[in-house]
Amino acid sequence: MFWKRIVLGGLIALNIFLFVRMLVSDQGLFAYRELKADYIALEEQLAEVQQKNLALSQEIRLLQSDSGYIQRVIRQRLNFVKDNEILYIFPDTTTEGTAGAAQDEGKD
Repeated sequence: MFWKRIVLGGLIALNIFLFVRMLVSDQGLFAYRELKADYIALEEQLAEVQQKNLALSQEIRLLQSDSGYIQRVIRQRLNFVKDNEILYIFPDTTTEGTAGAAQDEGKD
């Protein structure tokens, strides 16, 4: 009877040790949850990169084949103009004017 209690106590202690190790170790439940969260974040990042890659490859195809698209890109990004055209570039005053007015309002 005495030996049965010792064996039973040892087995219970071993189970408690294994359960705690299962939760806390490098390969345990908490580490698994962290790895799963990292995996989900990386998959989202991969999807974004693949979407951006697809958009860039479509733009490359357009730049290689469509002269109208090339002209639009040059005109938009580099501010090129055709003959007999005048390009007006206005500064963005909406953010400057509202920021100054908002700062002055609180100074009364």
